[in-house]
Amino acid sequence: MTSLDGTVAAPLPPLPRASDQDGSYPRPQMLRGAWADLDGTWSFRNTGDDPAWRTGFPDARDITVPFPPESPASGIDEPGFHPVVWYARTVTRAELDAAGYGDAAPRLLLHFGAVDHRARVWVDGQFIGEHEGGHTPFTLDVTEALGTDPDATHTLVVRAEDDPHDVTQPRGKQDWHEHPHAIWYRRTTGIWQTVWLEAVPTASIGALRWTNVDHATVRLTVRLAGERPVGARVRVAARWHEGDEDLATVETTVPANAHEVEVVVPVARQHNGQAEDELVWTPETPRLVDAVATLLPAEGGEPLDAVSSYFGVRTVGVDGGVFLLNGRAYDVRSVLNQGYWPESHLAAPSRQALRREVELIKELGFTAARNHQKIEDPRFLYWADRLGLLVWGEAPGAYAFSPLAVQRLVREWMDAVERDASHPSIVTWVPANESWGVQHIATDPAQQAYARSLADVTRALDPTRPVISNDGWEHTNSDIVTVHDYEGDGAELAATYADDAARTTLLGGRGPADRRILVGGAVDQGQPVMLTEFGGVDFQPGAKREDGWGWGYTSAVDGDDWVARITALYDGVRASSFLAGSCWTQLTDTMQETNGLLHADRTPKVPIERIRAAVTGR
Repeated sequence: MTSLDGTVAAPLPPLPRASDQDGSYPRPQMLRGAWADLDGTWSFRNTGDDPAWRTGFPDARDITVPFPPESPASGIDEPGFHPVVWYARTVTRAELDAAGYGDAAPRLLLHFGAVDHRARVWVDGQFIGEHEGGHTPFTLDVTEALGTDPDATHTLVVRAEDDPHDVTQPRGKQDWHEHPHAIWYRRTTGIWQTVWLEAVPTASIGALRWTNVDHATVRLTVRLAGERPVGARVRVAARWHEGDEDLATVETTVPANAHEVEVVVPVARQHNGQAEDELVWTPETPRLVDAVATLLPAEGGEPLDAVSSYFGVRTVGVDGGVFLLNGRAYDVRSVLNQGYWPESHLAAPSRQALRREVELIKELGFTAARNHQKIEDPRFLYWADRLGLLVWGEAPGAYAFSPLAVQRLVREWMDAVERDASHPSIVTWVPANESWGVQHIATDPAQQAYARSLADVTRALDPTRPVISNDGWEHTNSDIVTVHDYEGDGAELAATYADDAARTTLLGGRGPADRRILVGGAVDQGQPVMLTEFGGVDFQPGAKREDGWGWGYTSAVDGDDWVARITALYDGVRASSFLAGSCWTQLTDTMQETNGLLHADRTPKVPIERIRAAVTGR
């Protein structure tokens, strides 16, 4: 294959099947064969801030990336304040040799899954680029910096700045106090998702975005990078299959006459509706469609670039007070998932842990997860796609209302929606929670305008999913009205959500937290109502009450009492004539919060069958 600059490039490496990967690839919906994982041992400094360190630094400690320095898994295990941290490691072009591209790769891209909060990057002292936003990925071209010698050793340096007291930063559940308090946890500073190198051709596919138009049509947006050759084309081939049996195949080729190309992928057999359920994605039947997008030259010749991807055919929406999945009412039975591990904090301890998290949620009887105040690792979303779990995508909140806080959160949230919009598992967007960052939204027109605009910009980026403007209370323009209610008595919960009269009373007045449910001129438009936080029952097997550690919104004295409380609260939800879904607090114990269904190590507090029976009523 000859590249655009006339040099001879290596053939494209073989592509894995995207729907059948092992969860190691950091960007699961856009796979290439040539990549190298840079996680592992790096040099680390968290004292001082010397500009000379951009070329590397002596007397450093080792840290295991991508675990944050506050966590035991990092090898640092220092949970105090870290306003500035430095990382360094050596890197060579030859690290890509094993992937099959070697030193013939035209362009080398350095990817960061997430660095909290502001990152600056150097190679051999040469400034490469920077990024702000602690939960979203960024990519830097390091081709020239790494030179042409495959054996030359280069020093990669990363400086991360994360002011622990700056509440204008989107921080989610990361505490701004030195020690965790109330519902906030240890901080996550610096690199906390995978760092990796990728080889791409000079003209390449830069990004993919899958959109479900309707039950029989999917649209793919292909963004091209580099110098687009005259007459180039984009070919998309999609294959529905059960094992090795083909159920349907589609292939479409369109001109690459712009840097952003739209490709319509029709599913002819879906039009008549007779076999629709054989192809659609649901939690019960999580069917994924394998696809390959190829950038072709004008006529003949080898492909310029190719990536493997997947999508799911499914639609979501709301109508008549219910949540719709593929046009049918679907009861959303969700659990609040903090995505926090005691040994590694916001970073998963392993890629296997991400799969196990999805499996455990399903084994407990849930059909959905509300990933709370965290933009989760894309590999979690891959397992949700593959194993069948609905996910609510939620923005990590800031805790101030100011022009800077608004700009930071909007920018980071737009990047998150763009990153994750292709995942069929994500069915709802939540850009704000419990009025965090808009504490006076009930009376402040500016904060109301911000909440409305955040919801609207989310709809502008993705009009295919419902948006919740402010989860829990004080909604301005939500497609789903959500309520947080930690009432501990099942009968009282049943009365609050009993019937249409109770619904009218709830939405027309103040909610369980003494907050109005609708503000800023918002009115009840018949939207679905969901109880998106409830439960939170503390149970610490073997612990003594006088120990004073851990808490929940109510407490159980033993396993039988705990299961009885869960059952009673769920019976209250099941008795409602109008609730369209619910979300139990929470999946696991998390630091001082001991109200999880599982211990922090993911073991169940009672046999998992008993929990499932309480949750499902079966």
